[in-house]
Amino acid sequence: MLNFTIMEFQLFDKQVYEQRRSVLKQKMSGKGIIVLMGNDESSMNYKDNTFPFRQDSSFLYYFGLDVAGLAAVMDTNTGEEVIFGNDLTIDDIIWTGTLPSVAEMAALAGVSQTKAYPQIADYIGKALSAGRAVNLLPPYRPENKVKLATWLQTDIAGLKNHVSVDLIKAVISQRVIKTALEVAEIEKAVNISIDMELAVIKYARPGIREYELVAKAHEVAIANDARLGYPAIITKHGQTLHTHYYGNILADGDMVLSDIGAENAMHYGGDLTRTFPVGKQFDTRQRELYDVVLNSMDHAISLLKPGTRYKDIHLQACQKLAEGLTAVGIMKGDTEEAVAAGAHTMFFQCGLGHMLGMDTHDMEDLGEQYVGYTDTLKKETEIFGLKSLRLGRELEAGYVLTVEPGIYIIPELIDRWEAEKKYNDFINYDVLNTYRDFGGIRIEDNFLITDNGSQLLGKYLPKTRQEIEALRS
Repeated sequence: MLNFTIMEFQLFDKQVYEQRRSVLKQKMSGKGIIVLMGNDESSMNYKDNTFPFRQDSSFLYYFGLDVAGLAAVMDTNTGEEVIFGNDLTIDDIIWTGTLPSVAEMAALAGVSQTKAYPQIADYIGKALSAGRAVNLLPPYRPENKVKLATWLQTDIAGLKNHVSVDLIKAVISQRVIKTALEVAEIEKAVNISIDMELAVIKYARPGIREYELVAKAHEVAIANDARLGYPAIITKHGQTLHTHYYGNILADGDMVLSDIGAENAMHYGGDLTRTFPVGKQFDTRQRELYDVVLNSMDHAISLLKPGTRYKDIHLQACQKLAEGLTAVGIMKGDTEEAVAAGAHTMFFQCGLGHMLGMDTHDMEDLGEQYVGYTDTLKKETEIFGLKSLRLGRELEAGYVLTVEPGIYIIPELIDRWEAEKKYNDFINYDVLNTYRDFGGIRIEDNFLITDNGSQLLGKYLPKTRQEIEALRS
């Protein structure tokens, strides 16, 4: 009799995983064996002091087991499925308590065959000896690279010969379309993320440091059986896109950019951003540029629907940013020509959004060129701005993604481009230099693409300037 419950392991019903694996094996039919690596505990500063464990997302998708020290094989010819792992010893139990056996856990995911972890080397060796393909997803954990290289009798560099583009594309084709079960989990995570944002916005005040706001985000996440899906970006220097320094003291007149997302117990996540004044109201310049960003966001949201390329929505959002910046005098000239030339990237250096699911940048370990793009729409790798657009492909019903336009005033970029006389026809450097201490503004929400348009995920989080100021007052 099992001495644990399914809820303790936070799995869907086993039929979900059985069906997912069945589809994958059909897509890869006759192409050898698939090896999916679970993750190990990772030491922080000595062996037994580990970072918080995070299971590999594709392993979770197909097997659901949030436990360290597992790997799995699927045979695309025979249909065989094996989970490899070691049962706890009495020494383990002393430190961790009683846990189910590997066979008991595997049964929850609909897998009937298990073997001790070291036996995977022999299993893979037999496949190689028989001349069969061994298909891998790109490994990213160093310890998994070492193990795979040993089992495959190659070196680390040689692993690329076993990374299968067919497998990558097959996995993406499944994971990119979110089922109703997954959407429900994402909404749970988004709602926790919203509560985190509200706690941060309401707690901010002059004289405290940014890390006190980070603490509020962690408090709400942990109180909801969740954690942060990525390091918090909570800063008064919003022009730095992914800063993780939290030591600045907040002052009246500053703005705080808060980009945070919860990852719930099933490892689905939210990703939200709000920008708000440390005082009770935005000042005149902040109000003007906040509304420019919000107008760009609302326009982008209006374009979300199946069949539309996200790259085109990104460029439309850039157009709205350029129009707003021209209206306040920071940009000048023809806005369509400005965007075509790339002048808007002085202010918007990144992409409009990305896929969202079990990873904040969903499936990024599988490669942006496959997740966000297609064989017919290649990712730009050289063009400033577009090279940072993680998602460009045509949207389909079932996609979950972020929309997050922004304006970022980066003094170092101003100095470089002004010295080069870059985009002089479109950027009013005299005016722009009066904004050098401005910082940055980003507004971000999460959306499900539906059959006819899009659906905002989670409860409503205030985003207009007036709503934000109401929260602050």
